[in-house]
Amino acid sequence: MIEIRHAMDADAVEGVNTLRRSITELCVADHQNDPSEIEDWLGNKTVETWRQWIARDDAVVLVAERNRKVIGVGMATLSGDILLNYVHPDARFGGVSKAILAGLEDVLRARGIRRCRLESTVTAQSFYENCGFRSEGVDAHLLSKSL
Repeated sequence: MIEIRHAMDADAVEGVNTLRRSITELCVADHQNDPSEIEDWLGNKTVETWRQWIARDDAVVLVAERNRKVIGVGMATLSGDILLNYVHPDARFGGVSKAILAGLEDVLRARGIRRCRLESTVTAQSFYENCGFRSEGVDAHLLSKSL
């Protein structure tokens, strides 16, 4: 069973590991295994940045947990921008990203937000489209959804 909850400082090491492994192993279509692209992407995926994220008063960070292990990380601004939705490679295709997305959408709805937006990776584009997101204009990777 997947539990979605607010991230804590104690989740930092596992959360950052999940982000880094997801980007490195699952987003190859985006970074093409180019070392400089990967380094750019991973640059702010650190324990210190995690602490900054969870301290923000204008955003929410959620973790997906199974058997007391962090298997997914999501983040959204409280104005409706989804910033992160990553799953640990060992938990891929198990409903983790959908559960995180639903958790983020619930938080946004509870704050009166009626539309959320995101910039999708190539890897996740069809996932978001299957979850009801639609392209916003000329950039096919900018997606939005009514809540």
